[in-house]
Formats: sequence, structure tokens, C-alpha cells
Amino acid sequence: MTVLAEDAGIELGAESDRVVARLFLPGESTPGGSSRTQAVLDRVLALPADVLAACAHRVRDRLSGRDPSLLSGVLQNAAMVRLADAPELDEDAALVIGATFTAEYSLEGAALCNPSTVPHPDQTGLADGQLRVLLSLRSIGEGHVSSIQFCEAVIGPGRTWRFLSRQGPPRLASVSEGEWQKEHFLRALEHDGGTDELTDAIGQILPDRFGSGLIEQTIQTLRAPFLRRAGARAHLDAMRIVADSAYHATFPAGTALTARVLLPAADEERQGIEDLRLVRTPRADGPAYAGTFTAYDGHAISSRLLTTDDFRDFSIHRLVGSATRTKGMALFPRPVHGTHLALGRGDGESITLTRSVDGLVWEDETILHIPSAPWEIVQTGNCGSPIETPQGWIVLTHGVGPFRLYSIGALLLDLDDPSQVIGVLPTPLIEPPRNGGGYVPNVVYSCGGLVHDGVLWIPYGVDDQRIRVAHVEVSALLAAMTPPSTAHSEETHDLG
Repeated sequence: MTVLAEDAGIELGAESDRVVARLFLPGESTPGGSSRTQAVLDRVLALPADVLAACAHRVRDRLSGRDPSLLSGVLQNAAMVRLADAPELDEDAALVIGATFTAEYSLEGAALCNPSTVPHPDQTGLADGQLRVLLSLRSIGEGHVSSIQFCEAVIGPGRTWRFLSRQGPPRLASVSEGEWQKEHFLRALEHDGGTDELTDAIGQILPDRFGSGLIEQTIQTLRAPFLRRAGARAHLDAMRIVADSAYHATFPAGTALTARVLLPAADEERQGIEDLRLVRTPRADGPAYAGTFTAYDGHAISSRLLTTDDFRDFSIHRLVGSATRTKGMALFPRPVHGTHLALGRGDGESITLTRSVDGLVWEDETILHIPSAPWEIVQTGNCGSPIETPQGWIVLTHGVGPFRLYSIGALLLDLDDPSQVIGVLPTPLIEPPRNGGGYVPNVVYSCGGLVHDGVLWIPYGVDDQRIRVAHVEVSALLAAMTPPSTAHSEETHDLG
């Protein structure tokens, strides 16, 4: 039996005018280049007063009529590149310096894709049968740097989906230090390359709970022999990077949810924070919402944890264990028999199950599903967190086949023992359009759907260019599934 999700006839496209102002350090954008900050700063300060005044006038003219936060961002960037003990700048110099070290960045100038959806925190003002949902979006800009944005939609009444307008201008978060448990921090150091006497010395000084900024203070208290050991500098730098991977990101009260943007903030995220997979969680022992995303530093990838109660204040933290060394972790929305569970893809091509006692340190993975049907023959993975139903956990999957087509399929896991696959959809649920274009052709991909009134709703990216929505009756989906041993005998996928 073949079942295909029905397209909802709705689409969300990229908006190239969603722009933010970022700190710009000349040289950093050039491969192999070194920062030229001081040289550029000296040249600005050497400008004659009349030239500086004229330049400041042009800056004011360019900012005229723009969002007021842009001016404050320019002035913050001026303060950022000046030494703490430097003389006070006059207004003209601050404006010119700030503008010199500011670059505007189009958040989704390259792509908009890979949505995840959860019930919205605010369900007021709705008619019977309606559900307000919140979506996370992966937006990709210059240099293929990914950030996280949000949008809202209303489902119902009936089989309807309506995207709500996204508000602007985009707003960036204020970033502050995160919090650590000492045991978790030491496990993270071990995860990143082992421990030695230097780590032991740090561990003896740290309290059981501490802010990430305490690491630098602790390093300064070490005795000289520790600091002069071979490899100590590299080890200490790695320790600083691990500490700073935990942080808080907070938006001002009153900022529209759809204007909020999470840009890379930690060293290991500097080339992107990708593919947030959100879940709504029980409040008894944790935040209202949690999600995993991929941190990318330009060389390596790893999974990170994001938690929030209100989508205004976010905590970002490090995950530890073999399952976190790759992309695509997806949390179960609740513990099963007291154990945290997540889906992963540790071998790069199969869907796996991993476990954790505390939700931070994840044990070795066990394989749930190996790619074998033609439409997933290259690799498979999850398309978001498992969705709980009375019949079992529905797992949306992605599969990569000939022509590097990405399609969306589904599995069913046993409700009581999710290590058991009890149903497999033998054919794709959603396939990429023929003759597609976009940023990455031949791709449909989701980071999570949800069930409302017996219907599974799946927002998904198309060709990394736009976002569409599909839906399927849960009963029809479950009826189309077959036991794992017979799944591919019904395979009739059209390679188109």
C-alpha cells in the first residue's frame, strides 16, 4: 500500500531583506588572512577632523530612517574594538569607527529550510479546532553560515494551515556566560581529547557548580610549572573553548518572537548553528521546550542542547558521548522508564537509539534502522523527534537515494520499548519535486512535525529554497506500514 502526504498548498519563502548588523573584523573573512583591526583603527583615527566629520555625516545619512537598533549596534561595535583604557571617543569618531567595523548580513540570503514545529506557548484567542504552532527555521546567509529564526502558524479548523506574518526588523540576543556542573565539564574535556594533570588541577579548584567565566579565573591561579608543561597552551585554549560552549542568549522583553535570531555565539558554532529539532517537554523536571542542533566550526560538527521556557531566554549547553559527535540527534519528548532517549546517526548512515541518565551525557548507540530500500540506499536518518501516539512512536525519516534525492519516510517504534521497530513505511511519504532547482536541488527535509486532531502535519524544506507543508491522516499512515522484514518487498519508488 502506498500512502503519500497531501500538500497543504501553502508556502513560506526566504526574505532577503531580513538583515542584521554584525561586528566586522577585516581579514577574518579572507581564508588564511589575519585580522587587520588595529591597522584599520589607526587609519580612521588619523583622519583629519573635517574628513572625519564628513564621513560621520554620511554614516548618519545612511542610518536615517532605519531601525534605531542599528545605530546602537554601530556604537557597540566601536566600543568593542577600542581598548578598555583608550581615551573617550567623540560622537563623530565613534560613528565612523563603529560603521567601519560593521557589516550588514542577510540572514536567509542563500537559503531558508529545515523547519521544526511544536505547539506554541500561547494558545489564546483561537477558535475551536485550531492550534497555534511555533516553527524554528534554518536560515543560511553569506559564507553558508546558518542561524536559527522562528515563525508562527495556525492549524485548523479542519485541514488548513496558515503561516502568520513574520515581524521585523530581526533582533539579536544578548549573550552571557552559561553554567556548568563540574562533573559534566570534566566529562566534556575527556570527550574532547582526554585529561591530564592540568585538568586534574583545574578540577580540584572548581566548585561543584560554576559559571563558564570562572574557568579563566581558575587558570590564572595555577602554578607556573603547570602552565609551562609541553602542550599546556593548547590544552588550556581547548578548555576555554569547552567552557564557552555553554551560554545564555536573551532577547529584550517585548521583542516579537518572529523577529528573534540566534546567531552563532560560541567558537565551535562559528560557521553555523544548524537544524534545530524542537520538542515540548514535561515541566516536572525540566524546561518547557528543548531541542538539539548541530554546531559547526568549519571543520567538525557536533550536537548541542538548547532549552527554553518562553523562546525569549535560551540556555545552550554541550552534550557529551559518541552519539553527539555527529549531526541529527533528536530527543524523545519524555523519558521512557526514567531514561532519556534520543535518535542519532553515529555511523553516518543508519538511524540509532542512544540513552542518557541526565540528558547531557549520552551512551553508545544501538542501530534501529539500516538503509536498504532503493530510495534510502545511500543513507537514512531522522526528520525530527519521535511523535507519541497510542500505537507507538512515529519517526519521520529522511532517505538519500539515486541522484542524491532526499525523500521523507516513516518508522513506528514500540511505545514501551522504542528499541523495537514495529512498522516501516515501504515507500516515501514526501518526495522532492521533479526538475527542482534552489540552493540544494532534489531535497525535501524536515526537522519535526506534530499531530493535531488525528492528522500528522509536516513542514519541510524544498531544495533548501522554501518551506512547504504536508499532512496525512495518522490512521492511513499506520495502515500503510509493514513489519520491518517485509518493508522493501513493496518498494516501488519512482526515481523520476
